[in-house]
Parts: sequence; C-alpha cells; structure tokens
Amino acid sequence: MTAIKTLCIYCGSSPGRLETYTNVARHLAQAMVSRNINLVYGGASIGIMGSIADQVLQLGGQVIGVIPKALASKEIAHPHLTELHITESMHE
Repeated sequence: MTAIKTLCIYCGSSPGRLETYTNVARHLAQAMVSRNINLVYGGASIGIMGSIADQVLQLGGQVIGVIPKALASKEIAHPHLTELHITESMHE
C-alpha cells in the first residue's frame, strides 16, 4: 500500500458557526504533520482554511496554497506558505 504524502483539503474561508469546526481543522493538521502528510488547500489566511494552514506550518509541516488571482486579495492570500500558486481563474 502506498503511503499518503499530500492531502488536498477543501474548507471555508470563514470560521463557520461553531468553534468546533476550527478545532477539528487544527486536530486534523496535527494528525497530518505527525504522519508527514503535506497540505494543499485554497491559499487563504482566514477562516477554517487559515486555521488548518497555520497549524500545519506551526508544527513544521509543508503547506501549498492554490488561489485564483481574483480571490487572492479578497480572501487574503496566506503570506507564509511553503508555496503559493496564484491562478488566472478558479477553473485553472
């Protein structure tokens, strides 16, 4: 069986109604880093997206963000990622 090396996670750029959502994202980040699994996500520094990215980075993991140019300033692209890819569109 091949080990998972990278996980792409889709989540919100808002914190959601319940703090539980952010807490679960942080726990998932801890589980990923403990297993040397990198994160690919939407590239924002806010909301649940920002929380999981911050936690992975804080624990020494690798984080790759992919965000459309139109959303980079609106969603506040994360400035401290391992890699940030700004695309022309959501479809790209």
